[in-house]
Amino acid sequence: MAVFVAPHRSPSTRISAGLFILLSWFPPAATAATYGGGGGTLDNPFLIQTAEQFALIGDTPADWGMHFRLVSDIDLSTYDQTSLRPIGRWVALGSNANQPFYGSFDGNGRAIRGFRYKDTQSEYVGLFQYVKGHIQDLHVVRASVSANGMGVGVLVGRLDNGMLTGCSATEARVSGNLGVGALVGFVGGSLHTCWSDGNISGVRYVGGLIGRISGGIVARSYSKATVAGDSSVGGLVGIISGETSLVESCYATGRIDGNLYVGGLVGQVDAGVVETCYSIGKISGGQSVGGLIGHQRALAEVLICVWDTETSGQATSAGGTGRTTAEMKSIDTYLTRNWNFAVTWTICEGVSYPILFWQIPVGDLRCPDGVNFTDFAWFAANWRHRDCGVLNYSCDGADLDGSGQVDPRDLALFSANWLAGVDW
Repeated sequence: MAVFVAPHRSPSTRISAGLFILLSWFPPAATAATYGGGGGTLDNPFLIQTAEQFALIGDTPADWGMHFRLVSDIDLSTYDQTSLRPIGRWVALGSNANQPFYGSFDGNGRAIRGFRYKDTQSEYVGLFQYVKGHIQDLHVVRASVSANGMGVGVLVGRLDNGMLTGCSATEARVSGNLGVGALVGFVGGSLHTCWSDGNISGVRYVGGLIGRISGGIVARSYSKATVAGDSSVGGLVGIISGETSLVESCYATGRIDGNLYVGGLVGQVDAGVVETCYSIGKISGGQSVGGLIGHQRALAEVLICVWDTETSGQATSAGGTGRTTAEMKSIDTYLTRNWNFAVTWTICEGVSYPILFWQIPVGDLRCPDGVNFTDFAWFAANWRHRDCGVLNYSCDGADLDGSGQVDPRDLALFSANWLAGVDW
């Protein structure tokens, strides 16, 4: 490399020229991935505004320990079934090449739509392949995922010591082999206040929400998905194993079809605890078919759970207690079993099955059955009331924003949630 140095330059000029020559020998440093803003910290997360920015996370493993927030609904339908790279990497059990997503992703209540993915080679398939971090308030709508390996779900293939809260997979179409769920294939971490619907199919360990739980905790969640498989097929979970596993305060309502170990809530409970749960879905199968649990082994406990003997078409179960539809819609059925109707559950007596408190939409003032004309009449009766507070139950719930009065701001909230609600 030829360098020309002019004579009679000052020492500072010669030093500057030397630094320029030195730096020119080195390639430019790699630059960090560019998202929609933010710095990737917990207090200042990277902002994701477009499908391209979301896809960039999967292409940038160095950022899998960073923090992200979705600030707009995004559409992934422009990506074909193989072009989007999942976030996190799983190669094999014990492999040094495994690289989980261990940061956080705040969905911010936004939706990812149109995700399509097909992988006939990998284990653990989903938007996130392998997670040890935290994903919250993220909703995946109309996804289609197909795989042949172990563990497939729309959102996460393998959740291992990580956490999902407030996430959903709706209108999902998922097919796979071993460990198939609408939301998650395998759970070894914790999952709270999540839900799913759609059509789920597989061979073994097939569930409406989760394929397999091993040492994980699932609480206050539900599935309305239709589920079909061969062995260990359940409305919520295909199989539960691991003595520390817990499924608590959950329910399933979808139709279940299988051959061996088929249950309205769980196909097979090898070990762990299932408590305060119920199921109502229609069930058909060959061997070991139960209204709530298809098969229960010695290390498993099923505590104070119930199922609907009429809607399920099943009079027996490996665990739980069968009740008629009328009994399932009566609060006494649950209070006698010490279900928590102060914090966890609520019911419209004689009208509907129990739902989880967090499901009640804003504006559902009377029975938890959706925001309808009954609620509007109740809201109107409290219109312009002041001094709303604890003593009058926030003006019978009509003070939606907690301002102490029922005014146009509450009407705006009520209107935004009109006809929102729980459907069976």
